[in-house]
Amino acid sequence: MRNETDLYSGFRHPGEIISHAVWLYHWFALSFRNVEEILRSRGVEVTYESVRQWCLRFGAEYAK
Repeated sequence: MRNETDLYSGFRHPGEIISHAVWLYHWFALSFRNVEEILRSRGVEVTYESVRQWCLRFGAEYAK
C-alpha cells in the first residue's frame, strides 16, 4: 500500500474523513446519502457523489 499522504493527496478532505466515509458505507451497508447525512451531522460538508467516488477509488484497497 502506498504512503497514506500519497494516497489522499489532491483531495479536499483529509484521509481520516475519506477512510471513515468508506468504512461507514461498507461496514454498515449504508447508502451514499446516509453516509453524507452522518458526516453532515458531525460537521463535515460532503456530497453523496464524493462518497460514491471515494468508495469506488478506495474500497478495494481497504478490503485488502
